Amino acid sequence: MKIDRDAPIGVFDSGVGGLTVAREIMRNLPSEKIVYFGDTARVPYGSKSKDTVIRYSRQIIHFLEEQQVKAIVIACNTASAFALDAVKDELDIPVLGVIEAGAKVAAKETRNKRVGVIGTLGTVGSGIHEAYLKQLDPEITVIGKACPLFVPLVEEGWLHDPVTTEIVSRYLQELKDKEIDTLILGCTHYPLIRSTVGRVMGDQVTLVNPAYETALQLKALLAEMDISSSGTGEEDFPYRFYVSDLADEFKDFANSILPYDVSMAKKIDIEKY
Repeated sequence: MKIDRDAPIGVFDSGVGGLTVAREIMRNLPSEKIVYFGDTARVPYGSKSKDTVIRYSRQIIHFLEEQQVKAIVIACNTASAFALDAVKDELDIPVLGVIEAGAKVAAKETRNKRVGVIGTLGTVGSGIHEAYLKQLDPEITVIGKACPLFVPLVEEGWLHDPVTTEIVSRYLQELKDKEIDTLILGCTHYPLIRSTVGRVMGDQVTLVNPAYETALQLKALLAEMDISSSGTGEEDFPYRFYVSDLADEFKDFANSILPYDVSMAKKIDIEKY
């Protein structure tokens, strides 16, 4: 199957968190077009079963295939953990998750071989970061910590709030006690409170932002497959946004974090897929 190099990249997430991945793709691959889908009706995925997350992911992928995307980024750690392996072989186009790229960087960065992972209950419970890291370096000790309150704080817009600092300190104390020197932000919402997490953990801990690393991995993959955008043909709307609910709220949040003015997000019935 020949892939159209000027087709868009499909990016999906359980809601707004994956916009941090879209943002890094916009910054690092400026000539690429994006079709983003946020499953705002069924968020969060972190507390759902594996079977449910796989079913949701398949529906969204069918929708993105209809939009004729050339590659798909699962911009959600829970869906990457639960669904990536299940859907990878069903597709004719490349599909990336957000876990592998971050794990590679963490394995390279750690000096004392003690790596922390923060994420949703689903992601941390899946043990997938640990599995990747152990593959890369069996000597690494991985300490996971679920931080379920981080997502609602980010979505409430409390990025620099004393309440957020207090909750971050409480969750991360355990990781500080265990003397990690590298911390993977294992949920796509977390880069938005990166400065608070960094302050709480201190300068001696390296923070790994998988959103950024995934954009670089995507760039390398497109180049390797020779399907990077030719960059010709100026588009009025290079980025299209779709959601399963709450389009206006999504648009407001997107405009607060993206380097691009989102004029509309279109609501679709994802259950039809």
